[in-house]
Amino acid sequence: MTSQPALSVRGVSRAEHLAHLTLYPGVSHLQIPEWGAVKPDWEAESVGWFDGPVMAAAALVLYRTLPGTRRTLAYLPDGPSIDWRDPRLGRWLEPLVAHVTERGAFSLRIGPPLVVRQWEPATVAEGIADGGVRHLHGMAADHIDGTALEVGERLRRLGWRPCADGDDAGFGVGQPRYGCQVPLAGRSAPDVRAGLAPHWREELAASAAAGVRVAWGSAADLPAFHRLYVRTAARDGFKARPAAYFDRMWQALNAEHDDRLRLCLAEHDGEVLSAALMISVGSRVWHSYAASGDRGRDLRPSNALVWRMLGDARDAGAATYDLRAVSPLLTEDNRLLDRLRFETGAGGRAVEYLGEWELPVGHQGRVLQRALGFYLGHR
Repeated sequence: MTSQPALSVRGVSRAEHLAHLTLYPGVSHLQIPEWGAVKPDWEAESVGWFDGPVMAAAALVLYRTLPGTRRTLAYLPDGPSIDWRDPRLGRWLEPLVAHVTERGAFSLRIGPPLVVRQWEPATVAEGIADGGVRHLHGMAADHIDGTALEVGERLRRLGWRPCADGDDAGFGVGQPRYGCQVPLAGRSAPDVRAGLAPHWREELAASAAAGVRVAWGSAADLPAFHRLYVRTAARDGFKARPAAYFDRMWQALNAEHDDRLRLCLAEHDGEVLSAALMISVGSRVWHSYAASGDRGRDLRPSNALVWRMLGDARDAGAATYDLRAVSPLLTEDNRLLDRLRFETGAGGRAVEYLGEWELPVGHQGRVLQRALGFYLGHR
């Protein structure tokens, strides 16, 4: 039996990375070279996997120095976009480990872009209505990807371990384990509308009857968006990013394509009531940083906003509309339950990702991983 040739990983130019994106239309927006400019506290590097002279994959690696040392955490959010179905997974990961070790990393963190479980909107609605179901895992999933589960077992056998869920207290690491996605591929506008929950269609009609207007904004509208976003953060209990973050995101993501990042606004009588950012890469669209104020909530501006964004994404050829993070808790005392109701009411499937995994690398990798855990716990 002939073994496959070894792959190598090395740094590549921004142009090489961008050219490779066309081969992977489902790649995450967190894995495009422009994303590095959004994260000035991290050093960004584009890397490529090479099978001889041919680049077989590309990724964005972010490096963050552990305070008091010269060693870094290497992080690939929502990546890398390699052949995760290859049973010889080490063939892809071992050269990446070697590369970041040479760059001085003490730990490597990855986020395989794989969905393990899916729950259809009707299943989630039934679970919420059933007072005995407290978590998405309390219901049978409508679809389980056995291959994605096997990837987790392969990672364990290679020495990787799953990371704790959630954001790591200011170090800027961690993508959500649960999300919500609206499938758009092959669906007409009436198909998408038919996927809305009855209450969602009623709220959409009420918004239209009230005269809510939805339009695409520009960079000049970012301050209005940020005011709503800050209010949303206070209401939902998370730390708001500063306005400068979104200014930087706008400049960075639109550097190559002026419609990579767009801002959508829902207004009534000249007042912005709801807003969200839309990021488009290849066949995927991400609904990001949804924001709404306290005024005019009875006019259902967020329904009008999401419906417009869904329609425009479908018209542009998007296969998936990603509504981003949701909470898997189904109890009424969960303050984020309404978000799950809203997103699944819009036709979104609740999904569970394989999650993020880490591996200590290089000299004193395990010791410095523990130091990082201590640092994060005392910020």
